[in-house]
Amino acid sequence: MPEIWTRLEAVGLQTTEACGDVPRVVLGSPVAGIAADELIDPSGLITDIVARYIGDESLANLPRKFKTAITGSPSQDVVHEINDISYVAVDHPEFGVGFDLWVGGGLSTAPRFAERLGVFITPDRVAEVWHGVASLFRDYGYRRLRNKARLKFLLADWGPAKFRQILEDEFLESPLPDGPAAPPPTRPGDHVGVHKQTDGRYYIGVTPFVGRVSGPTLLSLAALLEANGSTRLRTTPHQKLVLLDIPEENVESLIVALDKIGLAARPSLFRRSTIACTGIEYCKLAIVETKKSATDAVLELEKRLASINVPQPISLHVNGCPNSCARIQTADIGLKGQLLPDGNGGQVPGFQVHLGGGLASHDREEAGLGRTVRGLKVTADDIADYVERIVLRFLADRRDTETFAVWAHRADEEALQ
Repeated sequence: MPEIWTRLEAVGLQTTEACGDVPRVVLGSPVAGIAADELIDPSGLITDIVARYIGDESLANLPRKFKTAITGSPSQDVVHEINDISYVAVDHPEFGVGFDLWVGGGLSTAPRFAERLGVFITPDRVAEVWHGVASLFRDYGYRRLRNKARLKFLLADWGPAKFRQILEDEFLESPLPDGPAAPPPTRPGDHVGVHKQTDGRYYIGVTPFVGRVSGPTLLSLAALLEANGSTRLRTTPHQKLVLLDIPEENVESLIVALDKIGLAARPSLFRRSTIACTGIEYCKLAIVETKKSATDAVLELEKRLASINVPQPISLHVNGCPNSCARIQTADIGLKGQLLPDGNGGQVPGFQVHLGGGLASHDREEAGLGRTVRGLKVTADDIADYVERIVLRFLADRRDTETFAVWAHRADEEALQ
């Protein structure tokens, strides 16, 4: 074990507070300090929070886990709506570029979106405010019932106004100025495709099948990057890889080579928008397998719907249990793993269906949790059949430019079967 820790630390990874009722990893934008359209680079702020507070004994016994996300990208790429505390870059008309503060998000069996506190955080106060919110959670968070102990339950009871007041009065050095909401994102936050860096080079976002990459694939990828003058890549919350520092003249040839090892920079609609949790192969909480089922469905849908004009991405998220690591409630089509009766007294792997979910960072007008229909379930073998059927029904029934999420929430139950 010490040798494993040594090797992890040698490449910038650590296990400190990776689990437990503590502040977990601070999630940052995959293109921090890289993207040409970035509003602010939060890398130093993340480093400051981690250095000062990860491992701080005063925060080592929180009511429950505490998740953080910070982005300076106008793509809003850290799924800020479902973290305990999130900072989203915004340009204040008086104070310049800083952050909009969101608090109290989380999914699992009691999903709830975070809410804005309506404040503006200057970069020099990010760490102070983070410590204030974490300390407020420590002192006021619910501890009696573990399944009611996340920060989202406290915020639901208090509301944003009371939360802000207690934060400012008891945990901060001075009140915070009011601030505007960040505008809608300018592009998808998965960073798939080719994008310009601040230094004139390019980064390429690529899509593996439902987030799974093998050791041999990673070795091949490393060789390709080195051959193209790059030594860096980053991962995203959307199960994508972002390859950095690619010279312009190498972009197209590298995309071709990446495709040959199963990493697509220009993926099909369903390959790009499908993610899956680890599933029963490696998770003791999972009820069913996810990765292979999702991959098989994507390959089948690529064939069946190849000639169909689907005018927008339709996200498919596959999860092996109710805990929603694959964010089933925020997908157009979310599948929650469970065992289903096979009609012969036995059971087969299957899923409960959630429909029409979405994040504010995807489309602010349509953000919301997915809808469930009583009795609507699908077996693992029938995922592609169901998705094909409901996509075709959506295309037949949609009004003008109506999105899948809007249609799914207005459609009658028969249309969703």
